[in-house]
Amino acid sequence: RRIVVSRGRLRRFIWILLTLSAVGLILWQCAELLMNYYSASVSVTVQFQKLPFPAVTICNINPYKYSSMKDYLSELDKETKKALETFYGFSEGKSKVRRSVDEWNSTGSDFFKQIPLLKFEDFSRTVTDLRSGQKRKIEGSVFHKDSSIVNSGDSNDIIGFQLCDANNSSECALYTFSSGVNAIQEWYKLHYMNIMAQIPLETKEKLSYSADDLILTCFFDGLSCDKRHFTRFHHPLHGNCYTFNSGENGTVLSTSTGGSEYGLQVVLYIDEADYNPFLVTSTGAKIIVHDQNEYPFIEDIGTEIETAAATSIGMHFTRSRKLSKPYSDCTETGADIPVENLYNKSYSLQICLHSCFQKAMVDSCGCAQYAQPLPAGAEYCNYKKNPNWMYCYYRLHEKFVKEQLGCQQICKDACSFKEWALTTSIAQWPSTASEDWMLRVLSWDKGQKLNKKLNKTDLANLMVFYKDLNERFISENPANTLVILLSNFGGQLGLWMSCSVVCVIEIVEVFFIDSLSIVMRRQWQKAKKWWSNRKVERSGKAPRAGDPERRGHDNPVCIDEDLPTFNTALRLPLPQDSPLPRTPPPNYSTLRLETAFTEQLPDTLEPGQH
Repeated sequence: RRIVVSRGRLRRFIWILLTLSAVGLILWQCAELLMNYYSASVSVTVQFQKLPFPAVTICNINPYKYSSMKDYLSELDKETKKALETFYGFSEGKSKVRRSVDEWNSTGSDFFKQIPLLKFEDFSRTVTDLRSGQKRKIEGSVFHKDSSIVNSGDSNDIIGFQLCDANNSSECALYTFSSGVNAIQEWYKLHYMNIMAQIPLETKEKLSYSADDLILTCFFDGLSCDKRHFTRFHHPLHGNCYTFNSGENGTVLSTSTGGSEYGLQVVLYIDEADYNPFLVTSTGAKIIVHDQNEYPFIEDIGTEIETAAATSIGMHFTRSRKLSKPYSDCTETGADIPVENLYNKSYSLQICLHSCFQKAMVDSCGCAQYAQPLPAGAEYCNYKKNPNWMYCYYRLHEKFVKEQLGCQQICKDACSFKEWALTTSIAQWPSTASEDWMLRVLSWDKGQKLNKKLNKTDLANLMVFYKDLNERFISENPANTLVILLSNFGGQLGLWMSCSVVCVIEIVEVFFIDSLSIVMRRQWQKAKKWWSNRKVERSGKAPRAGDPERRGHDNPVCIDEDLPTFNTALRLPLPQDSPLPRTPPPNYSTLRLETAFTEQLPDTLEPGQH
């Protein structure tokens, strides 16, 4: 308004400059407010309340009884022992003398034909095939499965194995390890998974530990419990696992108070003597605390407990709730993720990543990886049907780790998740003073299934409990709501332009309504003038005093709320294309002099008229 009504170029220029500066500052501040509004700034609310007891899944580190698996693994174990004898010159009950290559070849080795073990000489491409004893140059990418290459045996010996594409023998990959232990275990594990993939699930469940085998005693909340409170869950790599308080029967147990005496207390029978010596190198059990609707990823986040020790695990429970878009890139249920959930449990990031990799494995290699659930219509990989699966698996896993497979880009965090923070403490168990009578009683409790006295290295005592029965609830709430955004906008407008809602309405009125009104009025006047001229042209008559062009008119320049003064009115320009306003001629008859006398006076007569 000040720009329009201001007189003088300097004053008008100053108002234009001030207005543009204020508009620029407003735009800048509003942009900052919008960025802050859509940023992931949150406030945290913490609440405390009582909660039910979680599910606890327990697995023996050794997945299957070695005595039951010997028929399936006998040939593989023989070849592994031969490899150890050749690498390190020792065998069971014999002196440390290296096995000759001729003796090796005389026995044959299908396992080393499929995955040849190699000895690298002095970090070069020259290798010795430990089966044939021949030296040769090899090509292919070298992948170090550990942080660095450490010599095994002699100072210049590096142990690894080679995987080649069955369809193209020139496409090979070399895998080396930081120790001979890792190399032997990885080589053994590949053959082990190939064998286990061909055994039916029902048979594997019988080869693993039953609930009676694993669980000796059980107490929960001060009351005795048994195998009926545990649900069997078969894991491909860990065999039969057992979940306490799984909630499958629709009932979820809760504890009455916090403390070790009111949680879960179990004594586990580990049976170290029946361990597979090549598959696992540690003794004990693995447990994981999780929600009843979550899948227990034992291999990823499981906690190991020792034998001959009492392991106390105190828990603090936290429930978290994140805001979805636009505050974070999380998913509510996983329905918007284009990856099939293979685990039939509630969505989690780990489920998505494992399912994505398994789907890529089936698409690329034609079979499924043994450690993960089977997709519909697929089968686990094995040498007979899929001779190329190992090379394909390692190549695919390399892409997955380097985030080249696309799974990390597709999968998202869950907006809602539960977490149990665990605090672990360990004490010797049983004590030296109580060891004798406790082992005798536990052996008697084991009954007729065990014909020997238990050893403390076969036992593990586990206690899982809440330190307190409070729930920590962390929720994200937007720090900037719509009300705050409008308030900030109003503050900026008031600071820089002294504006309120009424002022904004006036601005809209001036720049839009008034401008539109002026344009429409001028168009209407032009239309009226055009119509009047057209009527005159048709009639052929001169304009009369009562015609529109003879009447007064409004000067469009003078359309304003403030009436012009006399001086400013004199300076107003005439409208374009309009006849000049005219003043009517005077009535001259009114200027005649009328005498008041009937006769002219004598002294007014001219000479000669007397």
